[in-house]
Amino acid sequence: IFQRIMTELLQQAIAKSEQLSPHQQDAIATRILTEVQDEQHWETSLNNTTDGQWEQMADMVRQEISGSKTVPLNQIFPS
Repeated sequence: IFQRIMTELLQQAIAKSEQLSPHQQDAIATRILTEVQDEQHWETSLNNTTDGQWEQMADMVRQEISGSKTVPLNQIFPS
């Protein structure tokens, strides 16, 4: 049986949140719930992407690269 256990870090975050006002707790809870929903959406989307769709996306990237429509990351985020 798969048992879900809250990580220690999440337990610490919840404990710290309990010290805040109800308004602040609700704001944090809303952000967490939104993040969880977004993660579930992306996981579902990625799991439902077919090999053909992945190949189509890869072809689009190759075309952008060959058409010089991309820039190296080190130009965007210099070290």
